[in-house]
Amino acid sequence: MVSRRLLVVLFVLGLSVAGVTAQQQFTLLATILDPQKGTPAETVTAADVHVIEDGAEAKVLKVEPVVRTVKVQVLLDNGVGIGQNLTEVRNGLRGLIEALPPDVETTLVTTSPQPRFLVKATKSRDELLKGVDRLTLDGGTGRFTESLTEGAERANKEKDTFTIFIAAGTTSGDRDIRDAHTKRLFEQTSGKPMLIHVLMFNGERSASGGDIQIEVGQAVTKMTGGRYEFINNISRFATLLPEFGGEVAKQAAGSTRMFRITVQRPDGKKGLLGKLGVSAGSLALTSVRRE
Repeated sequence: MVSRRLLVVLFVLGLSVAGVTAQQQFTLLATILDPQKGTPAETVTAADVHVIEDGAEAKVLKVEPVVRTVKVQVLLDNGVGIGQNLTEVRNGLRGLIEALPPDVETTLVTTSPQPRFLVKATKSRDELLKGVDRLTLDGGTGRFTESLTEGAERANKEKDTFTIFIAAGTTSGDRDIRDAHTKRLFEQTSGKPMLIHVLMFNGERSASGGDIQIEVGQAVTKMTGGRYEFINNISRFATLLPEFGGEVAKQAAGSTRMFRITVQRPDGKKGLLGKLGVSAGSLALTSVRRE
């Protein structure tokens, strides 16, 4: 299992650093787990980590722990795709909030007719539940891709955070999305400290753009290691959203501690970084990116 994870990490890292100009030193940010416990390693030294650039051994100068604060963004389609099923949506959202860890900062955003804050970032469960009571339906279509892009951009402006997204969308919307929009989203999510879960409902009203939302939802969950669910029955909102909240509690523990790796490039290496390979000996390296 560890070797398969490592192969994925090496491939992704090779893509993420291509075309990036580096000095003689660069830094990486990695999630490294104790394979026996499945939790972040207590101690990782420079001797534990090996970095290779284009087949040549680089020198790992130091490894420092980085404690990340876990935050949650909930993006909810409240447009025509929901139909008149406001009660089911509210019930699912309440169950999600109640299942979240009590000390995790959470933001609620509605996506129709455009991304709007329902509740700005807060740790107050009472404020979040009051926001659910204020939730109303809108006559427009949900902006699934746009809301994810804006959410990712907000997350990337914060330092030492790990953001978990729960995006509840419908197939009614995103009719004006073009390749440039999806490219912008993927640039904001690929290799970044975030996890995206998607719950996609087969909308009550037909609208162009549904296929795009499905493709985008599947792509970002695969890219970040999240969960994708497609449902035809709105009643599943009330059961699946709390499940997503329960998973956040488990995922948060493994995402708060990462390691910053400072690397000296191999002798003679200049200009653009080549393809990098990273390993951590007997430890499980589950993600790594250029910082």
